[in-house]
Amino acid sequence: MGDADHAPRMIRVSAGLVFQGGRLLITQRPLGKHLGGLWEFPGGKLEPDESFEDCLVRELREELGIEVQVGAMLAAVEHAYPEKQVHIQFYRCCLVSGTPKPIECADLEWVGAHELDSFVFPPADSGLLAQLKSNPEIWA
Repeated sequence: MGDADHAPRMIRVSAGLVFQGGRLLITQRPLGKHLGGLWEFPGGKLEPDESFEDCLVRELREELGIEVQVGAMLAAVEHAYPEKQVHIQFYRCCLVSGTPKPIECADLEWVGAHELDSFVFPPADSGLLAQLKSNPEIWA
């Protein structure tokens, strides 16, 4: 058995930045799950043969009961946790219909840039959070 047999598996994740009225939608991970209780940008794992954009439309429909139009990718991140590696692509999303409800997450909030520091996010999100705090034009 080579070293590759012990490498953490790579999980591909698509996450959405849903802005509305200068505020950003964040969701809280369910307790009891990996990184439970932390806040994140809504999204989820890609199914086999699914694009990042299609995954995001499906996940936001399942998790929050909303329909979104996926726009430009704002960031791509790879992060190694002890038990797995994640590749996350973050996309700007436009809310097309529905009001977000915490169907498959513990809670949700609409936050402004100055409020982001009040919430604890997974380490993989740190670069994007810095980008969001220092670039007000992203929020427009």
